[in-house]
Amino acid sequence: MSELIKDLKWRGLLYQTTSEENIEKLVDEEVVSLYCGTDPTADSLHIGHLVPFLVLKRFQEYGHRPVVLVGGGTGMIGDPSFKASERDLISKEQLDLNVAGIEKQLHKIFEFDKGEETDAILVNNYEWLKDISLIGFLRDYGKHVGVNYLLAKDAIQSRLETGISFTEFTYTIIQAIDFAHLNQHNNVKIQVGGSDQWGNIVSGIDLMRRTHGITDAEGLTIPLVTKADGSKFGKSEGGNVWLDPEKTSPYEFYQFWINQNDEDVIKFLKIFTFLSKEEIEALEESVKTEPHLRKAQNALADEMTKLIHSEEALEEAKNISKALFSGDIKSLTTEQLRDAMKEAPSATVSNDDLNLVNVIVEAGISPSRRQAREDITNGAIYINGEREQDVNYVISDSDKLDGEFTVFRRGKRKYTVVNYK
Repeated sequence: MSELIKDLKWRGLLYQTTSEENIEKLVDEEVVSLYCGTDPTADSLHIGHLVPFLVLKRFQEYGHRPVVLVGGGTGMIGDPSFKASERDLISKEQLDLNVAGIEKQLHKIFEFDKGEETDAILVNNYEWLKDISLIGFLRDYGKHVGVNYLLAKDAIQSRLETGISFTEFTYTIIQAIDFAHLNQHNNVKIQVGGSDQWGNIVSGIDLMRRTHGITDAEGLTIPLVTKADGSKFGKSEGGNVWLDPEKTSPYEFYQFWINQNDEDVIKFLKIFTFLSKEEIEALEESVKTEPHLRKAQNALADEMTKLIHSEEALEEAKNISKALFSGDIKSLTTEQLRDAMKEAPSATVSNDDLNLVNVIVEAGISPSRRQAREDITNGAIYINGEREQDVNYVISDSDKLDGEFTVFRRGKRKYTVVNYK
């Protein structure tokens, strides 16, 4: 067994293959071009999109060439989902913005077209799909795909009772055209996708065989990433974990990974990072023998934040985390504080009476005026990182960061963001 296939299996990254034997033969005998794609349904990828692209990067590390596809064309159609309703069509203008956002993120993961044989290639299927006429589509492709064959696809079958448009019904054929085009123009021989893409991958291979007589095309899928409790991986309490720093800040991104539990962390190190087998096994031993050190979680958060953002973003995220843990938030900028406190409890108080006792009671930081006075005199109350022990202290404009909010801390790490009305 080739070292590449052995590594993919050890990491749990192989689910279905058209022929493992043929794939292994391809990667052993030549520099293989392989691809996976994503449709620009939003202006950012989230971590649920990452695994197939990271598999491409693993192939690249073993001397093969990734072809990364952004579906500017297929995004205009919409992949039939297992949900009961049709996807909303996206305007060409919005699609272009989405494509630009996603391509920017892909440049963080891959280096494109640097002149080496194994350099990644970035393509947009709008470039070839836009030139296909309706008559050409029906004659050159539709003629080779049976309706019964399409009806057998899980995503289509699941929609028959609730209804599916002809537009989404044809999506499988259009994605199949991508594989054939990339085989003809970029010598792509393997398509990689999530487990939900198996039907589309097999359709592409079948269409290539029927239209061009191509028989050396293969496909592989990656298992759905789940947590130890069986739930789907990829979301935080606030929803999707995005790659766009404007949607999910590097600090929030870092926190998502560092908060993974012991039962999941080794699995995620294997799937998402490029640490070696030896490094991960050492971290696995650490989880067993010294779990309180959380070395595996730190390594996971470090590797992922560097990969998707930068070394500088990682350092900033760690500095924010350190400041919050120690309680010394004075060193943080207003923007860093705003970022760090997104998930903290918040309250809005009246500007009418900003005596400290009144504010922390109204904000729910202390349960009563008696307790509030006690908390203040005992040194348990901090305003923007500064301890305040004067029960007569009045919140001033200088305490309102950006003129809008104040960060209070009660005790060691109980933060509350107070806004004013």
